[in-house]
Amino acid sequence: MIIKTITCHDVYNVGASLQAYALSAYLSKLGHQVEIINYKPYYLKHYQLWGVKNPKYDKPVVGLLYNLAKLPGRLKERFSQRKKAFDSFTKEYLPVTKTTYQNNDELKQANLDADIIFAGSDQIWNTIFQNGKDPAFYLDFAPADSVCASYAASFATEDIDENYKEKISEWLRNLNHVSVRETSGVTILNNLGITTAQQVVDPVFLLSKTEWEALLKDNIPTEKYLLIYDFDENIEMNAKAVELAQSNGWSIYSMFPNSICDKCFFDDGPLKFVELVKNAEMVISNSFHAVAFSIIFERQFVLYERKEKINTRMRDLLKGLGISMNGENIDYKEVDALLQSQISSSKKYIDKVIDSVRKI
Repeated sequence: MIIKTITCHDVYNVGASLQAYALSAYLSKLGHQVEIINYKPYYLKHYQLWGVKNPKYDKPVVGLLYNLAKLPGRLKERFSQRKKAFDSFTKEYLPVTKTTYQNNDELKQANLDADIIFAGSDQIWNTIFQNGKDPAFYLDFAPADSVCASYAASFATEDIDENYKEKISEWLRNLNHVSVRETSGVTILNNLGITTAQQVVDPVFLLSKTEWEALLKDNIPTEKYLLIYDFDENIEMNAKAVELAQSNGWSIYSMFPNSICDKCFFDDGPLKFVELVKNAEMVISNSFHAVAFSIIFERQFVLYERKEKINTRMRDLLKGLGISMNGENIDYKEVDALLQSQISSSKKYIDKVIDSVRKI
Protein backbone atom coordinates (compact mmCIF):
# COMPACT_ATOMS: atom_id res chain seq x y z
CA MET A 1 0.00 0.00 0.00
CA ILE A 2 1.30 3.48 -0.85
CA ILE A 3 1.14 5.86 2.12
CA LYS A 4 2.24 9.47 2.22
CA THR A 5 2.51 11.73 5.25
CA ILE A 6 2.70 15.50 5.53
CA THR A 7 4.11 17.31 8.54
CA CYS A 8 6.63 19.98 9.51
CA HIS A 9 9.48 17.54 9.00
CA ASP A 10 12.45 19.76 8.14
CA VAL A 11 12.42 22.76 10.46
CA TYR A 12 15.67 22.15 12.38
CA ASN A 13 13.89 21.12 15.56
CA VAL A 14 14.70 17.74 17.08
CA GLY A 15 11.11 16.91 18.03
CA ALA A 16 9.80 17.72 14.56
CA SER A 17 12.44 15.56 12.90
CA LEU A 18 12.00 12.63 15.28
CA GLN A 19 8.19 12.49 15.10
CA ALA A 20 8.36 12.61 11.30
CA TYR A 21 10.81 9.71 11.31
CA ALA A 22 8.82 7.70 13.83
CA LEU A 23 5.53 7.73 11.91
CA SER A 24 7.17 6.85 8.60
CA ALA A 25 9.27 4.14 10.25
CA TYR A 26 6.27 2.55 11.97
CA LEU A 27 4.17 2.54 8.78
CA SER A 28 7.11 1.08 6.85
CA LYS A 29 7.47 -1.62 9.50
CA LEU A 30 3.88 -2.62 8.74
CA GLY A 31 5.00 -3.37 5.19
CA HIS A 32 3.84 -0.24 3.37
CA GLN A 33 5.61 2.02 0.88
CA VAL A 34 5.93 5.29 2.76
CA GLU A 35 7.02 8.77 1.72
CA ILE A 36 6.99 12.09 3.56
CA ILE A 37 5.71 14.82 1.25
CA ASN A 38 8.54 17.32 0.97
CA TYR A 39 6.34 20.32 1.66
CA LYS A 40 8.38 23.49 2.13
CA PRO A 41 6.18 26.61 1.99
CA TYR A 42 7.89 29.96 2.44
CA TYR A 43 7.15 30.11 6.16
CA LEU A 44 8.90 26.78 6.84
CA LYS A 45 12.08 27.60 4.95
CA HIS A 46 15.10 28.09 7.18
CA TYR A 47 18.61 29.39 6.71
CA GLN A 48 17.56 31.68 3.85
CA LEU A 49 20.26 34.10 2.73
CA TRP A 50 17.91 36.83 1.59
CA GLY A 51 14.60 38.10 2.88
CA VAL A 52 12.99 40.49 5.37
CA LYS A 53 10.56 38.98 7.88
CA ASN A 54 10.12 42.15 9.93
CA PRO A 55 7.67 44.55 8.17
CA LYS A 56 9.47 47.43 9.84
CA TYR A 57 12.43 46.90 7.50
CA ASP A 58 10.59 45.61 4.45
CA LYS A 59 10.89 48.83 2.46
CA PRO A 60 12.88 49.99 -0.57
CA VAL A 61 16.53 50.72 0.21
CA VAL A 62 15.99 49.93 3.91
CA GLY A 63 15.25 46.30 3.02
CA LEU A 64 18.37 46.09 0.86
CA LEU A 65 20.58 47.52 3.61
CA TYR A 66 18.95 45.17 6.15
CA ASN A 67 19.69 42.13 3.99
CA LEU A 68 23.27 43.20 3.37
CA ALA A 69 23.83 43.70 7.10
CA LYS A 70 22.36 40.26 7.86
CA LEU A 71 24.18 38.41 5.07
CA PRO A 72 27.49 37.57 6.87
CA GLY A 73 25.64 36.01 9.82
CA ARG A 74 23.25 34.18 7.52
CA LEU A 75 26.13 32.77 5.50
CA LYS A 76 27.73 31.49 8.69
CA GLU A 77 24.47 29.80 9.75
CA ARG A 78 23.87 28.41 6.26
CA PHE A 79 27.14 26.48 6.44
CA SER A 80 26.99 25.71 10.16
CA GLN A 81 27.64 22.31 11.67
CA ARG A 82 24.14 22.33 13.17
CA LYS A 83 22.50 22.64 9.77
CA LYS A 84 24.75 19.89 8.42
CA ALA A 85 23.77 17.59 11.30
CA PHE A 86 20.04 18.05 10.69
CA ASP A 87 20.41 17.77 6.91
CA SER A 88 22.34 14.54 7.41
CA PHE A 89 19.53 13.12 9.57
CA THR A 90 16.92 14.12 6.99
CA LYS A 91 18.90 12.54 4.16
CA GLU A 92 19.50 9.27 6.01
CA TYR A 93 16.27 8.75 7.93
CA LEU A 94 13.41 10.68 6.33
CA PRO A 95 11.99 9.16 3.12
CA VAL A 96 10.97 12.47 1.55
CA THR A 97 9.54 12.80 -1.94
CA LYS A 98 12.00 13.77 -4.66
CA THR A 99 9.83 16.74 -5.57
CA THR A 100 9.59 19.71 -3.21
CA TYR A 101 6.23 21.48 -3.04
CA GLN A 102 5.95 25.11 -2.02
CA ASN A 103 2.20 25.65 -1.66
CA ASN A 104 -1.17 23.91 -1.60
CA ASP A 105 -1.79 24.62 -5.29
CA GLU A 106 1.40 22.81 -6.29
CA LEU A 107 0.27 19.83 -4.21
CA LYS A 108 -3.11 19.85 -5.93
CA GLN A 109 -1.54 19.92 -9.36
CA ALA A 110 0.78 17.03 -8.46
CA ASN A 111 -2.16 14.62 -8.07
CA LEU A 112 -0.07 12.53 -5.69
CA ASP A 113 -0.30 8.76 -5.97
CA ALA A 114 -1.30 7.48 -2.53
CA ASP A 115 -3.77 5.01 -1.07
CA ILE A 116 -3.61 6.91 2.23
CA ILE A 117 -2.36 10.36 3.16
CA PHE A 118 -1.73 11.05 6.84
CA ALA A 119 -1.56 14.62 8.13
CA GLY A 120 0.62 14.76 11.18
CA SER A 121 1.95 14.61 13.71
CA ASP A 122 3.03 17.53 15.91
CA GLN A 123 1.77 21.13 15.83
CA ILE A 124 0.54 21.16 12.24
CA TRP A 125 -2.86 22.61 13.32
CA ASN A 126 -1.52 25.26 15.70
CA THR A 127 -3.11 28.52 14.51
CA ILE A 128 -0.53 30.60 16.38
CA PHE A 129 1.70 29.60 13.48
CA GLN A 130 1.07 29.83 9.76
CA ASN A 131 0.97 26.05 9.30
CA GLY A 132 -2.25 25.90 11.35
CA LYS A 133 -3.89 28.15 8.78
CA ASP A 134 -2.56 26.31 5.73
CA PRO A 135 -5.12 24.09 3.92
CA ALA A 136 -2.32 21.72 2.92
CA PHE A 137 -2.04 20.45 6.50
CA TYR A 138 -5.74 19.57 6.41
CA LEU A 139 -5.17 17.57 3.18
CA ASP A 140 -7.09 20.00 1.00
CA PHE A 141 -4.88 18.87 -1.91
CA ALA A 142 -5.54 15.14 -1.59
CA PRO A 143 -6.75 13.26 -4.70
CA ALA A 144 -10.37 12.10 -4.50
CA ASP A 145 -9.39 8.43 -4.43
CA SER A 146 -7.01 8.73 -1.46
CA VAL A 147 -8.14 7.97 2.08
CA CYS A 148 -7.42 11.09 4.14
CA ALA A 149 -6.54 10.81 7.81
CA SER A 150 -4.75 12.74 10.50
CA TYR A 151 -2.42 11.08 12.96
CA ALA A 152 -1.73 12.80 16.29
CA ALA A 153 -2.20 16.25 14.81
CA SER A 154 -1.85 18.93 17.47
CA PHE A 155 -3.53 22.29 17.97
CA ALA A 156 -1.17 22.76 20.96
CA THR A 157 -3.47 25.39 22.48
CA GLU A 158 -6.75 25.50 24.40
CA ASP A 159 -8.58 26.96 21.43
CA ILE A 160 -7.91 28.07 17.84
CA ASP A 161 -7.94 31.41 16.09
CA GLU A 162 -11.57 32.56 15.96
CA ASN A 163 -11.10 33.90 12.43
CA TYR A 164 -10.22 30.45 11.12
CA LYS A 165 -12.74 28.24 12.92
CA GLU A 166 -15.26 28.09 10.09
CA LYS A 167 -12.65 27.34 7.45
CA ILE A 168 -10.82 24.76 9.55
CA SER A 169 -14.11 23.03 10.33
CA GLU A 170 -14.79 22.86 6.59
CA TRP A 171 -11.35 21.41 5.85
CA LEU A 172 -11.61 18.85 8.66
CA ARG A 173 -14.93 17.52 7.38
CA ASN A 174 -13.15 16.30 4.26
CA LEU A 175 -11.00 13.91 6.30
CA ASN A 176 -12.09 10.29 6.43
CA HIS A 177 -10.48 9.69 9.83
CA VAL A 178 -9.41 12.20 12.46
CA SER A 179 -7.05 11.72 15.39
CA VAL A 180 -5.28 14.26 17.56
CA ARG A 181 -2.53 14.09 20.14
CA GLU A 182 -4.23 15.86 23.05
CA THR A 183 -7.52 15.54 24.88
CA SER A 184 -7.80 19.31 24.48
CA GLY A 185 -7.66 18.71 20.73
CA VAL A 186 -10.64 16.37 20.97
CA THR A 187 -12.54 19.12 22.79
CA ILE A 188 -11.68 21.66 20.08
CA LEU A 189 -12.89 19.24 17.41
CA ASN A 190 -16.11 18.55 19.29
CA ASN A 191 -16.77 22.29 19.45
CA LEU A 192 -16.25 22.43 15.69
CA GLY A 193 -18.80 19.67 15.22
CA ILE A 194 -16.25 16.89 14.60
CA THR A 195 -17.43 14.23 17.05
CA THR A 196 -15.65 11.09 15.85
CA ALA A 197 -12.07 12.14 16.59
CA GLN A 198 -9.77 9.83 18.55
CA GLN A 199 -6.87 10.76 20.79
CA VAL A 200 -3.63 8.93 19.98
CA VAL A 201 -0.03 9.05 21.16
CA ASP A 202 2.75 11.01 19.51
CA PRO A 203 4.50 8.90 16.83
CA VAL A 204 7.70 8.63 18.87
CA PHE A 205 5.82 6.25 21.18
CA LEU A 206 4.97 3.93 18.28
CA LEU A 207 8.60 2.77 18.32
CA SER A 208 9.92 0.85 21.30
CA LYS A 209 12.82 1.87 23.49
CA THR A 210 14.85 -0.91 21.84
CA GLU A 211 14.11 0.46 18.38
CA TRP A 212 15.28 3.93 19.38
CA GLU A 213 18.40 2.52 21.02
CA ALA A 214 19.25 0.69 17.79
CA LEU A 215 19.71 4.07 16.09
CA LEU A 216 22.22 5.33 18.64
CA LYS A 217 25.96 4.98 18.87
CA ASP A 218 27.33 3.11 21.88
CA ASN A 219 28.55 6.25 23.63
CA ILE A 220 28.99 5.56 27.32
CA PRO A 221 28.90 8.75 29.44
CA THR A 222 32.16 9.52 31.21
CA GLU A 223 30.32 11.48 33.90
CA LYS A 224 26.88 11.84 35.40
CA TYR A 225 24.91 14.78 34.07
CA LEU A 226 21.51 16.39 33.91
CA LEU A 227 20.20 17.62 30.59
CA ILE A 228 18.57 21.02 30.29
CA TYR A 229 16.56 21.63 27.10
CA ASP A 230 15.17 25.16 27.21
CA PHE A 231 13.53 27.14 24.41
CA ASP A 232 12.87 30.26 26.51
CA GLU A 233 16.10 31.03 28.41
CA ASN A 234 14.09 30.36 31.54
CA ILE A 235 15.81 31.72 34.68
CA GLU A 236 13.88 29.36 36.98
CA MET A 237 14.97 26.36 34.93
CA ASN A 238 18.59 27.41 35.16
CA ALA A 239 18.33 27.85 38.93
CA LYS A 240 16.76 24.39 39.29
CA ALA A 241 19.43 22.83 37.12
CA VAL A 242 22.25 24.40 39.15
CA GLU A 243 20.60 23.35 42.42
CA LEU A 244 20.21 19.72 41.35
CA ALA A 245 23.64 19.53 39.74
CA GLN A 246 25.41 20.89 42.80
CA SER A 247 23.49 18.74 45.29
CA ASN A 248 24.11 15.53 43.28
CA GLY A 249 27.57 16.20 41.86
CA TRP A 250 26.31 16.18 38.25
CA SER A 251 27.52 18.13 35.26
CA ILE A 252 25.04 20.19 33.23
CA TYR A 253 24.58 19.43 29.54
CA SER A 254 22.47 21.54 27.21
CA MET A 255 21.22 21.37 23.61
CA PHE A 256 21.22 25.17 23.37
CA PRO A 257 23.94 27.66 24.35
CA ASN A 258 23.53 28.34 28.06
CA SER A 259 25.88 30.10 30.48
CA ILE A 260 25.34 27.48 33.19
CA CYS A 261 26.12 24.39 31.12
CA ASP A 262 29.37 22.43 31.21
CA LYS A 263 28.84 21.04 27.70
CA CYS A 264 26.67 22.32 24.86
CA PHE A 265 25.50 20.17 21.95
CA PHE A 266 23.91 22.85 19.78
CA ASP A 267 25.77 21.63 16.69
CA ASP A 268 24.47 18.08 17.03
CA GLY A 269 21.41 16.54 15.39
CA PRO A 270 18.26 14.74 16.54
CA LEU A 271 19.84 11.41 17.48
CA LYS A 272 22.33 13.08 19.79
CA PHE A 273 19.34 14.56 21.59
CA VAL A 274 17.85 11.07 22.00
CA GLU A 275 21.18 9.79 23.30
CA LEU A 276 21.52 12.64 25.79
CA VAL A 277 18.03 12.02 27.19
CA LYS A 278 18.64 8.27 27.40
CA ASN A 279 21.80 8.67 29.48
CA ALA A 280 20.79 11.64 31.65
CA GLU A 281 20.33 11.38 35.39
CA MET A 282 17.65 14.05 35.14
CA VAL A 283 16.00 16.09 32.34
CA ILE A 284 14.85 19.66 32.91
CA SER A 285 12.88 21.07 30.03
CA ASN A 286 9.91 22.96 28.55
CA SER A 287 9.79 20.67 25.52
CA PHE A 288 7.11 18.12 24.72
CA HIS A 289 9.52 15.74 23.05
CA ALA A 290 12.09 16.03 25.84
CA VAL A 291 9.36 14.77 28.15
CA ALA A 292 8.26 12.10 25.64
CA PHE A 293 11.76 10.64 25.36
CA SER A 294 12.27 10.93 29.12
CA ILE A 295 9.23 8.67 29.47
CA ILE A 296 10.44 6.26 26.77
CA PHE A 297 13.80 5.88 28.54
CA GLU A 298 12.27 6.09 32.03
CA ARG A 299 14.22 9.17 33.06
CA GLN A 300 13.24 11.45 35.92
CA PHE A 301 12.42 14.97 34.81
CA VAL A 302 11.15 18.41 35.77
CA LEU A 303 8.89 20.19 33.29
CA TYR A 304 8.31 23.93 32.91
CA GLU A 305 5.67 25.62 30.78
CA ARG A 306 6.57 27.58 27.66
CA LYS A 307 6.11 31.34 27.33
CA GLU A 308 4.06 30.73 24.19
CA LYS A 309 0.58 29.39 24.82
CA ILE A 310 1.42 25.88 23.62
CA ASN A 311 1.40 23.95 26.88
CA THR A 312 -1.70 21.76 26.52
CA ARG A 313 0.32 19.11 24.70
CA MET A 314 2.61 18.61 27.70
CA ARG A 315 -0.11 18.87 30.34
CA ASP A 316 -2.36 16.39 28.51
CA LEU A 317 0.47 13.89 28.04
CA LEU A 318 1.36 13.90 31.74
CA LYS A 319 -2.24 13.88 32.95
CA GLY A 320 -3.01 10.84 30.81
CA LEU A 321 -0.09 8.99 32.38
CA GLY A 322 -0.69 10.14 35.96
CA ILE A 323 2.53 12.18 36.14
CA SER A 324 2.90 15.60 37.73
CA MET A 325 4.75 18.50 36.08
CA ASN A 326 7.53 17.84 38.56
CA GLY A 327 8.25 14.35 37.31
CA GLU A 328 10.84 13.43 39.92
CA ASN A 329 10.41 10.02 41.59
CA ILE A 330 8.16 8.63 38.86
CA ASP A 331 7.01 5.04 39.29
CA TYR A 332 7.46 3.87 35.71
CA LYS A 333 5.80 0.52 36.31
CA GLU A 334 2.48 2.30 36.75
CA VAL A 335 3.19 4.72 33.91
CA ASP A 336 4.14 1.96 31.48
CA ALA A 337 0.85 0.11 31.93
CA LEU A 338 -1.09 3.27 31.02
CA LEU A 339 1.26 4.10 28.17
CA GLN A 340 1.11 0.65 26.59
CA SER A 341 -2.67 0.80 26.62
CA GLN A 342 -2.57 4.15 24.81
CA ILE A 343 -0.02 2.88 22.31
CA SER A 344 -2.17 -0.17 21.58
CA SER A 345 -5.22 2.02 20.99
CA SER A 346 -3.21 4.28 18.70
CA LYS A 347 -1.95 1.38 16.62
CA LYS A 348 -5.52 0.12 16.29
CA TYR A 349 -6.50 3.52 14.92
CA ILE A 350 -3.82 3.20 12.23
CA ASP A 351 -5.04 -0.33 11.48
CA LYS A 352 -8.57 1.04 11.11
CA VAL A 353 -7.41 3.62 8.58
CA ILE A 354 -5.52 0.98 6.60
CA ASP A 355 -8.43 -1.46 6.71
CA SER A 356 -10.76 1.23 5.37
CA VAL A 357 -8.74 1.24 2.14
CA ARG A 358 -8.96 -2.52 1.81
CA LYS A 359 -12.74 -2.32 2.09
CA ILE A 360 -13.13 0.18 -0.74
